Amino acid sequence: MVTAVIVLVALGLDALIGWPKWLYRMIGHPVTWIGALIGRLDRWLNLEDTGDKERRLAGIVAALTVIGLSVESAWLISWLLPNGWTGVLFAGILAWPMIAMRSMHDHVADVAGPLKDHDLPAARQAVAMIVGRDASVLDEAGVARAALESLAENTSDGIVAPVFWGVIFGLPGLIGYKAINTLDSMIGHRTPKYEAFGWASARIDDLANFIPARLTGLIFALVSTKPKTALTVMWADARKHRSPNAGWPEAALAGALDVRLSGPRAYADGMTNEPWVNSTASDPRPQDIERGLGLYRMAMLAIALIVALCVLA
Repeated sequence: MVTAVIVLVALGLDALIGWPKWLYRMIGHPVTWIGALIGRLDRWLNLEDTGDKERRLAGIVAALTVIGLSVESAWLISWLLPNGWTGVLFAGILAWPMIAMRSMHDHVADVAGPLKDHDLPAARQAVAMIVGRDASVLDEAGVARAALESLAENTSDGIVAPVFWGVIFGLPGLIGYKAINTLDSMIGHRTPKYEAFGWASARIDDLANFIPARLTGLIFALVSTKPKTALTVMWADARKHRSPNAGWPEAALAGALDVRLSGPRAYADGMTNEPWVNSTASDPRPQDIERGLGLYRMAMLAIALIVALCVLA
């Protein structure tokens, strides 16, 4: 019950005010602090003149160091907090930046606005803030797909997964998960530099997101107006995705909105020929992003309700 209250406080604060820009300018963000540690370990341990075996071992050391320090710090903070509801409230405040519910909505809404006005350059610029692909080559449908795919994947990574691990383990679960996810986003890439060094980080992230990704897909389907279709598409197409986890929320969202997602895409290092998700549907239109955001808001309400029920359990 206590861990659920901590998460509920964090959800409420994030929904009300997000992570204010003035606060970010003043102290940064816990994820940037974790990222700074990862960057240092990357420079110290990921040496170009070593073989794959040595780099993989160094990557395991780096991942365990970051996760261990993050969890230990969170546990120590939790131990130092006062007893009773005062301590729970403070823990909720500390957990607040670990949930990116409001910022995810705002970033995707920033894409929807200019795209609806057919301002493709502005829409490309906005979507480049939330995806890793080359946004400069995207047409309107490509921008809409990228925004919806980011919404689906980051609902799992940025909200459902930290909530899930926070309810189970409290503040250490929330911060430990963010360490895992930040490791994957920074070094868990299949590139010559990180194929070996980031191997452990990517595998740990896959494990940490296994249940949350499937829960996210289920929530998207159940709060939609087409739950049967969304569940059918999710079950049929989720495994086609290059990621073992991202395909579940993405396929559910595609089925719920009756649009196709994924497909071929351009990155800085070339094209990737990804299979389509919900391939028989049409490309998303600008208004489909707004529909996706509406579904996202319903999903957030459902998550808050689930956490509240955990408090009462």
